[in-house]
Amino acid sequence: MTSVLVTGANGQLGRCLQDASEKYPQLNFFFASRNQLDIENQVAVTALFSEKKFDYCINTAAYTNVEKAESEQKKAFNNNAETVRHLALTCKTAKTTLIHISTDYVFDGKKTTAYLETDATNPINVYGASKLKGEQYIREICTNYFIFRTSWLYSTYGHNFLNSILKFVKERKTISITTEQTGTPTNANDLASVLLQAIASENKKYGLYHYSNTGEATWYDFAKAIIDYSNQNDAIKLAKTDHYPTFAARPKYSVLNTEKVLQNLNVETIHWKESLKIILNN
Repeated sequence: MTSVLVTGANGQLGRCLQDASEKYPQLNFFFASRNQLDIENQVAVTALFSEKKFDYCINTAAYTNVEKAESEQKKAFNNNAETVRHLALTCKTAKTTLIHISTDYVFDGKKTTAYLETDATNPINVYGASKLKGEQYIREICTNYFIFRTSWLYSTYGHNFLNSILKFVKERKTISITTEQTGTPTNANDLASVLLQAIASENKKYGLYHYSNTGEATWYDFAKAIIDYSNQNDAIKLAKTDHYPTFAARPKYSVLNTEKVLQNLNVETIHWKESLKIILNN
């Protein structure tokens, strides 16, 4: 039976993978929370791989605080790059296929059309730079790997934009949301399904992929859709702002082109609005 290690199992994507795993009885999962496996602890990682044989490792553990990364640069690079380097070396030695999650923030946002996997990277914040360095280590070290860049990930789990807006609705607050950035909100449940489909697929086309839901939106568009589909228009006042001050720079346009993942891995995509409706209805 194919064995799959999932790191960061109590995080947003890790919990969505736990939900999605029920559809894959042919896979044997080992879900490791940070308490069970801190991937920054190289000794613990090496020991686990010596004790157990994993065919795949899905690494969902990461430093994801874009704002704090600007003042915690060393911590961001240690989590997102140096730790990933050791994990990649460990996977190579163990002949384990590494599946890693990266971000649309590896781009500078100067394009006006969706970013391809072959487009030049140029991160404009520390978070994006640390994730790009992690990508580079994997590509240098591993032969059999999948890197999935994704964007604006949300779910019902953890701290994310969806849950923040729903919290504001509950508190009946007035909020201003930026129209400065354009990207694609992506349901973490959809990404989890794609990762497991990549494992289950008989035709392994390894490499770098972009995956998100389809369509594009500003953060204001996303917030408005959450409120509209929740039938909470009377509960909150939503305002636009074309300038929302942040410590970290963000790419103004970071929509990802997903044609490669559709062609090579034969996965389905869904428009972000439709996927949002599904998660809110459930």
